[in-house]
Amino acid sequence: MANWLTVLLTVLAIYVLISVLLYFLQDYFLFKPEKLPDDFQFYYNNQEIDEYNIETRDGATINGLRFKTDNPKGVVFYLKGNSKSIKGWGKFAVDFTRHGYDVIMVDYRGFGKSTGRRTQKAVKRDMQVIYNKIKEKVPEKYIILYGRSMGSGFAAKLASMNNPRMLILDAPYYSLSKVAKKYIPFMPLSILIKFPMPTYKWLKYVNCPIHIIHGTDDRLIPYKTSVRLSKIKPKTTKLYTVIGGGHKNLNNFESYHKMLTEIMTSKLRKVNLEGSSFNVKHSSKRANAKA
Repeated sequence: MANWLTVLLTVLAIYVLISVLLYFLQDYFLFKPEKLPDDFQFYYNNQEIDEYNIETRDGATINGLRFKTDNPKGVVFYLKGNSKSIKGWGKFAVDFTRHGYDVIMVDYRGFGKSTGRRTQKAVKRDMQVIYNKIKEKVPEKYIILYGRSMGSGFAAKLASMNNPRMLILDAPYYSLSKVAKKYIPFMPLSILIKFPMPTYKWLKYVNCPIHIIHGTDDRLIPYKTSVRLSKIKPKTTKLYTVIGGGHKNLNNFESYHKMLTEIMTSKLRKVNLEGSSFNVKHSSKRANAKA
């Protein structure tokens, strides 16, 4: 009996230790920031940029870039993934400036030149501050939100609280809690995880058109995740499938750029269903037999 009790207490102690380590070390596993010196100079070939810093109410600094075009059609607020800094992510701005849109990119707290303690609440608040700054100069009907991987959750949250022209999600997750549960199903993640990021909940309150792009060979966030997300607001959501695309290489597929061009240049049109097969049902075998 004593041996069983010893084993039970040992297992319990290990479980508690793992829980404590998971709580305090999850930032290390979730985020892979690249720090930049304050005097770092951003440069991109054939891109005109402005750098800016925004001070938050809790004393943090959010560093960002604006990629500029002549006579812009609007602004793309690009929310990047969980690694590196806008130093490297900036190369993707050309996919939007080539269509005549300015691009705003920022580094989350602790990334690049941005400072401050990183929490889900703080980052959401920071992104809303940036959105408000954009909205001061650009009407919302000309603002496009683009969320990539980790940024897809923050983009979905922003879209649920505002009225942008559209929301584009690139390799989005259902929720970070769901992703983590796949790897550690035995842990109480609802209590432990600091960044649950329930994208699926926030999408329910998004009223603008939603475009989801995902690769079929994404091993980090499976393609079926976007299929599930596309069913939340099916009337206003369109799913784009990059056959063979992984998690980090969609930009190397011609089909991705065709999809992005379609999204950026298309206008929402209401379809006239009168005279179509909409709501026409196939006859059952029994009905055919009686006929």
